[in-house]
Amino acid sequence: MNSKTLRKLEYNKIISLLADHASSESGKQLCRSLLPQTELSAIEQMQEETAAAFTRIIKKGRPSFGGCVPVEASLKRLELGASLGSGELLSIGRLLDCAGQIKSYGRHETVDEFPDCLDFYFQRLEPVTRVASEIRRCILEEDVIADDASANLQKIRRSIQSFDGKIHSALNSMVNGSMRNYLQDAIVTMRGDRYCLPVKAEYRSQVKGMIHDQSSTGSTLFIEPMTVVKLNNDLMELHAKEQEEIQVILSTLSSMAAEHCEELRVDYEVLTTLDFIFARGSLAVDQNASRPVLNQEGRIYIREGRHPLLDRTKVVPTTICLGDDYDLLIVTGPNTGGKTVSLKTTGLFTLMGQAGLHIPALDRSELAVFTEVYADIGDEQSIEQSLSTFSSHMTNIVSFLKQVDEHSLVLFDELGAGTDPTEGAALAIAILTSLHRRGIRTMATTHYSELKVFALTTEGVENASCEFDVETLRPTYHLLIGIPGKSNAFAISKKLGLSDEIIEEAKTHLSDQEESFEELLSDLEHSRRTIEREQAEIRAYKEELETLRRRTKEKQEKLDAQKERIIRDANEKAERILQSAKDYADETMRNFRKFGKENISASEMEKEREKLRQRMAKTSSKVTLEKAQPKKAYKPSDFKLGTSVRVLSMNLTGTVHTLPDSRGNVEVQMGILRSKVPITDLDIIEETASYTSKQTRRTSSGKMKMGKSLTVSPEINLIGRTSDEAVALLDKYLDDAYLAHLSPVRVVHGKGTGALRNAVHQYLKRQKHVKSYRLGAFGEGDAGVTIVEFK
Repeated sequence: MNSKTLRKLEYNKIISLLADHASSESGKQLCRSLLPQTELSAIEQMQEETAAAFTRIIKKGRPSFGGCVPVEASLKRLELGASLGSGELLSIGRLLDCAGQIKSYGRHETVDEFPDCLDFYFQRLEPVTRVASEIRRCILEEDVIADDASANLQKIRRSIQSFDGKIHSALNSMVNGSMRNYLQDAIVTMRGDRYCLPVKAEYRSQVKGMIHDQSSTGSTLFIEPMTVVKLNNDLMELHAKEQEEIQVILSTLSSMAAEHCEELRVDYEVLTTLDFIFARGSLAVDQNASRPVLNQEGRIYIREGRHPLLDRTKVVPTTICLGDDYDLLIVTGPNTGGKTVSLKTTGLFTLMGQAGLHIPALDRSELAVFTEVYADIGDEQSIEQSLSTFSSHMTNIVSFLKQVDEHSLVLFDELGAGTDPTEGAALAIAILTSLHRRGIRTMATTHYSELKVFALTTEGVENASCEFDVETLRPTYHLLIGIPGKSNAFAISKKLGLSDEIIEEAKTHLSDQEESFEELLSDLEHSRRTIEREQAEIRAYKEELETLRRRTKEKQEKLDAQKERIIRDANEKAERILQSAKDYADETMRNFRKFGKENISASEMEKEREKLRQRMAKTSSKVTLEKAQPKKAYKPSDFKLGTSVRVLSMNLTGTVHTLPDSRGNVEVQMGILRSKVPITDLDIIEETASYTSKQTRRTSSGKMKMGKSLTVSPEINLIGRTSDEAVALLDKYLDDAYLAHLSPVRVVHGKGTGALRNAVHQYLKRQKHVKSYRLGAFGEGDAGVTIVEFK
């Protein structure tokens, strides 16, 4: 990929973000050197690695590679037989510790976890635990060797501590004794690793010893008393032995490390690679990115892509298609409308995908593998404003037009701008036509209406526009494929306060063809908005229908379960009753045999017979399980929607929900349950049978007479009905409630889409005996209920 395109599409900023996710300096270097690849197999491997790292980070968190420090120089010295210092050995220890931690991180916790492409790297790591633990035990810090690094070092340091104690004891006795008056300060100090006393110059002759230093004024001499000279000498010898022993320890540790030079090199190489891979995975997690589907057919399909350099809380996802039904996409629309964002998103996603990086877009987004990407955006181009000139554009275009081929992606921003509009549009069409004939995937942004017409009239070329809200004077940043964009210059100017007189004058300078074309674009925009609104309503209706279908299925399943339970309970109860009757019959037979043998009187036998008859009559009433028969044979035409019926087999009442089908079956609504039953199992409930003496009046003869008030419920449930069914049921119910002097009553229609509620309200408006109606208040059912009052 050419460096100019990488810079213009701001690929370097993505690489900078990537490097920030690496832990080691070597990993950061690999990130900074990452370039887009052109071999599909290599790209797929990198994408697979990034996806595996992404998954592991989500499951286990981000591993740290801070211990991956460069050790190559130390390894070369070890191979030459040199002994390393404590700092170099510590670096080797850190590298081995890091290898151990990362190898542990890479192990699968359960047998159910599937292996991935990163297992190969984790298996190559060799922590060399023996060397790492020994370095950690012996070297505490870069210049601090542990006392127990060796038995000899521990013995020497104990002697040093003993001599330190003797020297301090001797000097402290001098400081606190008769020599105190000779001292400048009552302290013990050191000069050149030897313990001394600060003696006043005038008392030099009073203190026997070796002078090691004097103050800048000459008033103080630092004297080592003769009594501690030998002790200091012995102490210096011990310190020399200590250094010798430390060198022995470092030499031993170096020899141990030298045996594993190759493993250390592999560890460093693998850790660097894994740091690079996990930096890619971490960036994908941070950007909520997904793995693109790659192809070599030049097909691009970005699903709701978000430019990774824009504020993620404000960026609007955009969907971009290119290379399937058309190979040239012309994006139009006003300034600041998001055209350049769409252009840069397409180019940058292509570069990121070919560099093995995930892209911030929805799953199943597709990217094509191109050998080269050419972008004419201008040296000073930014997302907000274009500062490029015609000459700089053309210089850049000429530089790559001869090099492009069918495996290239070409991006133009404001093609042909910066010169005479007529000539610029003609030149732009010529350039795009040349690329289109060669089958080169191209995306261009423009203001020219001529290019919109070119896209409309040329096969394999498609228009697109960035949506703009004229009311708020703000772009929505939605890319609309297939719709040319308007410049909206007149509308924006009018919204900003330009007088109608000037705007009308401006319109007179447009040709009839230009004006009609703008009107066509306005009509297309209006049609698109209408279609989108209607599609949203259709989706809402589909969701509601799916909800109703699911609820109906659940109700049917509950009804079937209830039927099975009722039949099962009835059979069990019948079996118990029959068994009881059989037992009683056996007992009776035994009694009659006994009466015959023992000559029991006839009166006692008659009493026993009477008791038997009573018991059998009682048992018979329980055992009667025969199915009740309908009062008369009904025809399918006798059943209407809303007809009140009794289901004989279940001894439940309900209303007819559907008309009889060809087999003579109807659906009956019984409370919350709905079941399909044959009409032979139904008995129509006559309405006259439902009248009771709710109201009475006295006649002249003093007798009471029945009123025609119907016993009705104070509410009706219409949920699940169609509008026509609901109105039919409601009409009958309101008549009954009005005759029964019930007021107010509740009509339950649910919320849903509001269609059933609207049908109910339209019906109530036309009823003369309805005084008023309103939606239910809080506690009455809210908008799912209508309260009706009669006059």
